[in-house]
Amino acid sequence: MRAKDYDYMSRALRLAEKGLYSCHPNPRVGCVVVKDDVVVGEGWHEKAGLPHAEILALREAGAAARGASVYVNLEPCCHQGRTPPCTGYLIDAGVKRVVAAMEDPNPQVAGGGIQNLRSVGIDVDVGVLRRTAESINRGFIKRITRDQPWVTLKVAASMDGRTATAEGESKWITNEHARKDVHHWRARSSAVLTGSGTVRADDPALTVRHVVTQRQPLRVIVDSKFSTPLDSGVVSGPGQVLIATANPKYAHHEDVDVEHVEVVYLPDADQTVDLIALMHHLAQREINEVLVEAGPTLSGALLRAGLVDEVLLYLAPCLLGNLGRGMFDLGVLDKLADRSAFHMRDVRQFGDNLRIALQPLVHL
Repeated sequence: MRAKDYDYMSRALRLAEKGLYSCHPNPRVGCVVVKDDVVVGEGWHEKAGLPHAEILALREAGAAARGASVYVNLEPCCHQGRTPPCTGYLIDAGVKRVVAAMEDPNPQVAGGGIQNLRSVGIDVDVGVLRRTAESINRGFIKRITRDQPWVTLKVAASMDGRTATAEGESKWITNEHARKDVHHWRARSSAVLTGSGTVRADDPALTVRHVVTQRQPLRVIVDSKFSTPLDSGVVSGPGQVLIATANPKYAHHEDVDVEHVEVVYLPDADQTVDLIALMHHLAQREINEVLVEAGPTLSGALLRAGLVDEVLLYLAPCLLGNLGRGMFDLGVLDKLADRSAFHMRDVRQFGDNLRIALQPLVHL
């Protein structure tokens, strides 16, 4: 590897981030073409069905691509999907070297792109800024490798860990800056998930606002008995809605009489929604990332099932007292050794509020 490889790959990753809100369900990819230490072309994948980053960068480079080095944060594809394989374009352009941050976990690629390039004499190096590249496409990677989306659980709480008063009032615990930050997480997610209790109590919209995007995430409601009011804000808002239920009335996947609402029947042995089955169902729908905005019952159930990959905890400098509602319903913990441990990945400040990003070390 060369020292400048990291600089050019950093540039490719910044380009990939331009697709953070738009390229679902495809991975976020950026590409930089360099000739004699000069950037001659660059591109990023904006939307499924549109040209991939490599193709756009080669178009911009034109004839200068011959003998150039190409930096891309994901192994170039070698299969026919919505668009032709990128390896063919790279070979035809006559590039000399390809630097990829990571291999593509998609079985249709999975090293095949690298092999294709090397077979015609193109030098290929893999691994520059791998961890950063994995982070930007963590949902895509988990969906492909584990048949589940990446699940981020968002919680807003007081300093004493309360999400609402004893009467259920929760608007607003955190400040405006923290609430606007949540919309960035909604915008990058393929789906936003909540429970029917939250829908009935708070009537949230769960749509993306305060962020410029042409795509609304799928809104998913976990509703074992099917008690969601069909005139609620989350149902009547723009975009598609999926209601997961254990009500046998919907055993044959009968939809409700609302055009953009779909129902999926996923009961477990207790006649509640099978959360693991729900995550597999979402993965089959090409959902890469799920943002959970729910109450303590559903949040606790997701944690207990080992389905949460990250917790975003927004803390406000206030106290709601011991009768306020807690963050997670985890049942009775008899031994301290049985607690759930987390790694504090990041801490950021929004005015006088904090956002703490936590990743579970051991699932409950």
